[in-house]
Amino acid sequence: MAISGKVKIYNILKPVLKTNNLKIKPTTEKIEVKGEVTPVPEIKNTNLRQIEINSIEEPYSYVRILYDNLNSEYIYEIIEPPLMEEDKKILNDLKKELIERFEIKEFEKEEERKEYLFEMAEKILQEKDINLDPLIWERLKYYLYRDFLGYGIVQVPMIDGEVEDISCDGTNIPIYIYHRMYGSIKSNLKFQKDKELDDYVMWIVQKSGRHISIASPMVDATLPDGSRLQATLGTYVTKRGSSFTVRRFKPNPFTPVDLVRFKTMSREMMAYLWLAVENGMSMIVCGGTASGKTTTLNAVLLFIPPNMKIVSIEDTRELNLPHENWIPSLVREGVGEPNPVTGKKPGEIDMFDLLKAALRQRPQYIMVGEVRGAEAYTVFQAMATGKTCYTTFHAEDVKAMVHRFENAPINLPRALLIALNIVILQAQVKVGTTMTRRVKSITEIVGLDPETNEIITNNAYTWNPADDSFNYSGHSYVYEKIATIKGWTQRRMELEVKRRGKILKYMEKLGVRYYRDVARVVSAYYKNPDEVLKRVDEVLSEE
Repeated sequence: MAISGKVKIYNILKPVLKTNNLKIKPTTEKIEVKGEVTPVPEIKNTNLRQIEINSIEEPYSYVRILYDNLNSEYIYEIIEPPLMEEDKKILNDLKKELIERFEIKEFEKEEERKEYLFEMAEKILQEKDINLDPLIWERLKYYLYRDFLGYGIVQVPMIDGEVEDISCDGTNIPIYIYHRMYGSIKSNLKFQKDKELDDYVMWIVQKSGRHISIASPMVDATLPDGSRLQATLGTYVTKRGSSFTVRRFKPNPFTPVDLVRFKTMSREMMAYLWLAVENGMSMIVCGGTASGKTTTLNAVLLFIPPNMKIVSIEDTRELNLPHENWIPSLVREGVGEPNPVTGKKPGEIDMFDLLKAALRQRPQYIMVGEVRGAEAYTVFQAMATGKTCYTTFHAEDVKAMVHRFENAPINLPRALLIALNIVILQAQVKVGTTMTRRVKSITEIVGLDPETNEIITNNAYTWNPADDSFNYSGHSYVYEKIATIKGWTQRRMELEVKRRGKILKYMEKLGVRYYRDVARVVSAYYKNPDEVLKRVDEVLSEE
């Protein structure tokens, strides 16, 4: 089978074809799988055209991107091992038997769990005297692994590195995929029956260590791979039936080098943020849904000096930092009826509770995943007392941000807002024909006008949509503050910005992509700047 396009191989599921392991069809000869485990079907619809095809778990699963000329849309086609009706019946019977027979065991490695699953399945087939062709057995093993140890029907998009979001809106509705290259496109996956979808939602929520029921039909959770799950059960809150949305996060998050490479912001803007983070300037990343707020925040946090104490507060785990002196804290749901006075369930720990606890832990840096309510007041109080705080917030511009902060349910006094130093405004924009993410502006909060009581701001950097470029206004109050702290002249400040820009260019040239490697270069610069710059100049002079 010829596979065109970029090939991605995930070594999650390799064929186990040793004679002593495959006991279904005893033979003295070496067992061989004849034929393809997953043949790629021909495209019979003349309106469909293949754009690319990529392997996900070779030779088991593939993704083919199709273009529908009739409807002018892309389709995310998942290709998995084909099964005949009798094979499907054997698979369903096997699953029922396995559920009955599974014992509670602790496994240190994924490979051990997989071996246990396959051995149990082989034993059941032997007891029932079912002899399977080795090719059929390979196909069944894929589905056993997928449905017991993987993510079931959405296994392929869950491990496809190009997928950002997976969205199921109800039964008999295609599952939609948000693809990094093609945007939001429908897939060939769908749930046919309400019970099938209800069972899947309960199962995937339990897989994340949470519980969903008629009493509590809505859940936010974190899946084992770190992805964010939002799920609803039945028609109690979503009228089309159960639904779920998975926001996928890379185990290796995007770094400052990646954001510069993607043109989310310029190298000079990233150097500006590097200096701001190092020198304790508090900031908020604002933008709409899926504008990349958390991605940007996670990237700039790599600039925090390595020995600083960090406390992060989130409702679902998204931040991923290389720092050792870091306490990542998560909210906890309560159980039972809410208290009529506090409105909280017994045992519930919300972001406000975690933030109060964080202030007693003497952190130098506090990160709050997203501020929505009472915790915002405490975040700004912490800023006003000298703590460096970072968070994200849903707002389309600085004016809207101020308006939302000053009104219910946050009700923040305007005098506290000036404790904030920087607002990064990010959005999903169209550049040419492609949807991408850009930092539209980096705005500095300068102070409060004593006469009008208006907040004074300065747009240090802005994005020009006409030519997709970034412009510096020529003046920065943050640069002035840092220069005062460090005792630098304006010329020395400009030199430092250029030096850090060169280090970012150096990492970009060497292809430094892993977030821990980026953090090591940053840490090395803090410890021995002259040595690092010497190496940077050597590499850049080779151009």
